[in-house]
Amino acid sequence: MAAITGHLASFSIFSPSPKLPNQPVSSPSPRFSCYCSKSSPQQQQQQMAYMDFPYVSPSHKNLMVDLASTFESRLNSFLNPCNLPPDVQSYQNNTGTAHAALHIRSGLHSSPIDFMLGSWLHCALPSGGALNITSLSAYLNSSTDAPNFLVELIQSSPTSMVLILDLPPRVDLVLNPDYLKTFYEDTQLDQHRQHLDKLSEVKPYFSSSLYIRAVVSPTAILVRIETEQLEEMIKTHVTPIAKEVLKTWLDVCAFGERVVGESERDSLKKRDEMSKSKTIEIDLGSNMPRLFGQETANRVLDALKEVF
Repeated sequence: MAAITGHLASFSIFSPSPKLPNQPVSSPSPRFSCYCSKSSPQQQQQQMAYMDFPYVSPSHKNLMVDLASTFESRLNSFLNPCNLPPDVQSYQNNTGTAHAALHIRSGLHSSPIDFMLGSWLHCALPSGGALNITSLSAYLNSSTDAPNFLVELIQSSPTSMVLILDLPPRVDLVLNPDYLKTFYEDTQLDQHRQHLDKLSEVKPYFSSSLYIRAVVSPTAILVRIETEQLEEMIKTHVTPIAKEVLKTWLDVCAFGERVVGESERDSLKKRDEMSKSKTIEIDLGSNMPRLFGQETANRVLDALKEVF
């Protein structure tokens, strides 16, 4: 698994670096969330399901539900049911300032799918406002070397969003020009990045991690969107592009019937496993305890390591 696809448990190594609370923050008030209205503790528990995406705007939620539903409908027969414990599928910190949901379905042995992962994170920031991250990823196993899929929306205000959308490669593109042509040139994926690049509200987003910059595809969309009309931007530009990229991944990668020979599978599997380990080491191992406490972090990380 490429490192770019390591946005597990609703965290992102791409994320801007908001100052996450090292100490418990006072109980959240409506100002901590851009979109979430007041609700009782019972209602909040009901909102913790993965597909609810309770803290984001309508357009943001509609996009994630649409993508997740497409995954479920197209890949359902290739996937096992989600068997995460309830306290891993939905969890929060002791002060109620951080909430998250996680959904993982592993692939059947007869399928090319390793697993699919969906997550969201809501974290109240000490300075006011909230960080909301929604993520959907799919990973293929070593029976194929086709790219994985990742989409992530990172929002810290009603007028600003970072969009990560990519089919991360699983081979060296310099050594495999046919791979570059098949998955990135023939599919015309770069037209989506070019479309966004022409919009005045969109600026490039550069990860502070050199490791991440090394593993993205040449057609990766890493942008920051700044506009008072963010809802319309998501609906008009982000949603159709994300849906088209997902369709490309499903048609060309997941169902493209690209087979890897036995002699190549070991090296491909080793590369994927190294990326998974790097993800946990760089991102989750440090961020999760800070937000949710060590006990909850250990519980979620242990469940993730079983999948990895």
